[in-house]
Amino acid sequence: MVSMAKVDEKLHGIYQDVVKRNPGEVEYHQAVAEVLETLGPVVAKNPEYLERKIIERICEPERQIIFRVPWQDDKGEVHINRGFRVQFNSAIGPYKGGIRFHPSVYLGIIKFLGFEQIFKNSLTGMPIGGGKGGSDFDPKGRSDDEIMRFCQSFITELFRHLGEHTDVPAGDIGVGGREIGYMFGQYKRLTNRWEAGVLTGKGLKWGGSLVRPEATGYGATYFVNEALKVRNDSLEGKTCLVSGSGNVAIYTIEKIQQLGGKCVACSDSNGVIYHENGLDLALIKQLKEVERRRIADYASYHKDARYTANGNIWEIPCQVAMPSATQNEINGKDAAILVKNGCIAVGEGANMPTNPDGIKVFQDAKIAYCPGKACNAGGVATSALEMQQNAQRDSWTFEETEKKLEKIMVGIHKLCYKTAEEYGQAGNYVLGANIAGFIKVADAMVAHGLI
Repeated sequence: MVSMAKVDEKLHGIYQDVVKRNPGEVEYHQAVAEVLETLGPVVAKNPEYLERKIIERICEPERQIIFRVPWQDDKGEVHINRGFRVQFNSAIGPYKGGIRFHPSVYLGIIKFLGFEQIFKNSLTGMPIGGGKGGSDFDPKGRSDDEIMRFCQSFITELFRHLGEHTDVPAGDIGVGGREIGYMFGQYKRLTNRWEAGVLTGKGLKWGGSLVRPEATGYGATYFVNEALKVRNDSLEGKTCLVSGSGNVAIYTIEKIQQLGGKCVACSDSNGVIYHENGLDLALIKQLKEVERRRIADYASYHKDARYTANGNIWEIPCQVAMPSATQNEINGKDAAILVKNGCIAVGEGANMPTNPDGIKVFQDAKIAYCPGKACNAGGVATSALEMQQNAQRDSWTFEETEKKLEKIMVGIHKLCYKTAEEYGQAGNYVLGANIAGFIKVADAMVAHGLI
């Protein structure tokens, strides 16, 4: 069980009930604890939230959908996977959140992601609620036809729960433009409707938005740069680490380079590549986005680069760390090494990539620790911009869309910073993000009555 030592006494019972009602869902317990740790001052100031049991209601999803996904591989063998969609909270808009295909997916992972999504979406200022979905299907090594058959089977059940005014999924780990395309096609076939706003992350030729692939990485980098600005600093000239080598990591590296920083390492599930002179982004894009190869192959092209199988990227000295792979990839020991080696800022491109011990180390060291629910909100913000374009039957330029994204991320940073300041903890972005995100949703729930 997650330690609740820092949680206000009034909220202890709520957390204990969450654990009891959701046994074994450790990631979800961790996400709830992290939010409840910061809400004591809010409920003291607004006792109505406790009287109306807003926190208990916000911790209980409005709907949890679990279903069977049968599909056939290229050899004719039948496989059975499990699909999930947790429609967590629709107080400020339709459910919005990605779909993840990965063997680690189970209900607890989807609930932790959906719970985080409530507050992240609230921070964007866009009218979108929180949800998340996925399956324990592993897309690695599968042919395009196998991916298509799986996606079609997955959406054949899920489609009845979706809609541009109900629930709007996007991509996540294991789900990119290819998978969104197959799911959208099957949704259109089943409903006989061209409902562009029902899925985001679509192809540019059929309703997608420019900047969507870049949005999470770009947004996280903008947020970190703003956090450095308030300390009279910037990313210019900084040595950076970016874990992962998927969509989020690639475009984090790209924006860091554009802002004058130097990324020297990235990774995948097999190991770490270190290139002291700076990563060759064009090569990483070719290996990962085009050829779908492992990051180890990078060393074949650059003899001065070093690949370490099963290596720990956080042992490499840096000034800025951007965890962009998966949850709980930085523990207390990793965080201590980063701080010792001179790290001054951490920007979470992934969802909950730092465990509670790691967060404590960063906060005790007073570095600029930028939590995922604020820092990586650029992806869902640009998904909402895609929904706007779909609703208007319009398409914006790259420059126009990126300008809107930057404005949103600057606004999120400002909101988190000011909220933390208001509650007496200037620079605590965890507290600022949680409280600012919570209040907007809580007030909407109060306004809607007991539902």
